[in-house]
Amino acid sequence: MRVLITGGAGFLGSHLCEYLLKENHKVICVDNLVTGSLPNIQHLFGNGNFLFVNQDVTNFVHFPGKIDAVLHFASPASPVDYLKFPIPTLKVGSLGTHKTLGLAKEKKAIFMLASTSEVYGDPLINPQNESYWGNVNPVGPRGVYDEAKRFAEAMAMAYHRYHKIPIRIVRIFNTYGPRMRLEDGRAVPNFVTQALKNKPITVYGDGSQTRSLCYVDDLVRGIYQLLLSNVNFPVNIGNPEEITLLELAETIRSLTKSKSKIIYRPLPIDDPKVRCPDISLAKKTLRWAPKITLKMGLSKTIPYFKDALKKVK
Repeated sequence: MRVLITGGAGFLGSHLCEYLLKENHKVICVDNLVTGSLPNIQHLFGNGNFLFVNQDVTNFVHFPGKIDAVLHFASPASPVDYLKFPIPTLKVGSLGTHKTLGLAKEKKAIFMLASTSEVYGDPLINPQNESYWGNVNPVGPRGVYDEAKRFAEAMAMAYHRYHKIPIRIVRIFNTYGPRMRLEDGRAVPNFVTQALKNKPITVYGDGSQTRSLCYVDDLVRGIYQLLLSNVNFPVNIGNPEEITLLELAETIRSLTKSKSKIIYRPLPIDDPKVRCPDISLAKKTLRWAPKITLKMGLSKTIPYFKDALKKVK
C-alpha cells in the first residue's frame, strides 16, 4: 500500500512509519513539527519508500498519485502539549480530520483515526469498553483534547455512513516507549527522567489513580491489524494490566536503582481516577492482545532516556 500518515514524526507516528516500511509499504509522513521531531524519523530518510512532508494538515491537503490509506495521527497528545497549544489541538481534531477525510474520499482510501481513551473522560465505569459514552467535561482545560477527539470520531463515522468511506477508529490507551520526549509531561517520561537524575519523583494526588500502560510495539501491531481488518467502528487498543501511579513510580525507581524520594502534588483538574481498556473486541475481531509486560517494556525504554539525558547535558 501507499500510506499517508499525519503526525508521522511524533512518538507514535514514527514507530508506525517504521513498522509500515518493514511490512513493505510506501509511506508519506506529514508533520508540521510542533510536537513531532525530525530525529524520530531521520533514520528513515535513506529509504526510497519513505517521503517526509512538512505541512500543517489543518490547511488544504492534497497529494498526487494513488493513496490506499490515510492515517490521521496528528495532534498534541500529552496534557503539557495540549494545554500549551489548546487551539491548534482543537483545529487538528476538527479541521485536520475534515481535510484528511476529504483526501481519503478523493483517493477512495481507507481512513484511520487515532482516537484516544480520553474520549471516556474521567470514567464512571472500569474497565472501559467501546459502548461507554464517557464522562467528559467539555469546558474544562482537558476538554480541548477530549472533545477534539470525540468530534473527530463523529466526523469519521459521518463520512463512513454518508460517503461510504471505510474507516478505522483506534482508541489508544496510555502508551510508552523510546522516542517519547523528556519534557513530554506524561507519567513514564516524568518518572524515568526524575529517577535517572535522582530528583524527587512527582506523583499527583495520592497516587491511587490507575493507568494501563501499553508498550509502543504492541500498540503499533494492534493498529496495523486494525488497518487490515474490516472493522468500521471504534476499537480499544491498550494493555488491560492496571497499575496505580504510585506503584508505577516505585517500579521505575527500583528498575533505575534510583535514590529519588517520592513527593506528592495536587491532582490536576479533571485528571482521570481510573483508566483501563476492555480489549474483548480487539481480541475477538483482530485476534490481538499485548505481549510485552510492563517491566519488559520499561527495560527497553529506560536506556533510551539515559541516552537522551546525556545529549542534553
